[in-house]
Amino acid sequence: MNRINQKLSEDKKLLSIYFTAGYPALDDTVDIIQSLQEAGVDMIEIGLPFSDPLADGPTIQESSTAALRNGMHTELLFEQLKDIRKSVDIPLIVMGYFNPMLQYGVEAFCKKCHEIGIDGIIMPDLPLDVYQKEYEAIYKKYGLINVFLITPQTSEERIRAIDGASEGFIYMVSSASTTGAKLGFGDEQKAYFDRIASLKLRNPQIVGFGISNSDTFQAATENSKGAIIGSAFIKHLTQNGKKDIEGFVRRIRS
Repeated sequence: MNRINQKLSEDKKLLSIYFTAGYPALDDTVDIIQSLQEAGVDMIEIGLPFSDPLADGPTIQESSTAALRNGMHTELLFEQLKDIRKSVDIPLIVMGYFNPMLQYGVEAFCKKCHEIGIDGIIMPDLPLDVYQKEYEAIYKKYGLINVFLITPQTSEERIRAIDGASEGFIYMVSSASTTGAKLGFGDEQKAYFDRIASLKLRNPQIVGFGISNSDTFQAATENSKGAIIGSAFIKHLTQNGKKDIEGFVRRIRS
């Protein structure tokens, strides 16, 4: 069984952390992954930096630009991760944009992921129909789960199509709003969470975008299997480097 599915079967709310490979420093990737596992994170999304990350906010965009400036690229990431399964056993997902994957060669990319021990791939700009027509067989050949995204604007018809095509979890994109001095989710986001829960989808959902603290983690996981934190962790790395990763995770879980 894929490690993602094993993790999803656990009776707990899952915390997944995203970070950009090669940031803050080029050689930090493996250390950060190991530290996140030691801190009790359930899954890790390893961001493959890209020069035009349109779906990302400014914090992740800046980390991607810095990582590219540091010298990060696809082949180097694979080289850094070649022995990762000697020390890390939680699910690892590569998240990026389709252009670098296409340039590397989709089958070559998937084969390399399989050899390293990557469990899944998130490519927000790879459409469902294109994936199913051209690449699904390749992903399955190498045991990789393709994670699809939905947003508050995604139609029920498309959500159900994504649910039918998914074999792991569905990435629910949300956005946080500020209420007074406290960061939290607004009524619109909460209604979205409730609407998706009412659909009783086959695949569990994990919420991403806008989760930055214990309160938003609790709100996001009320009706979902887990939550993904990206920008808040990138900010932690910007301010602290690799220090106190355990403290960051503990504050989210508290």
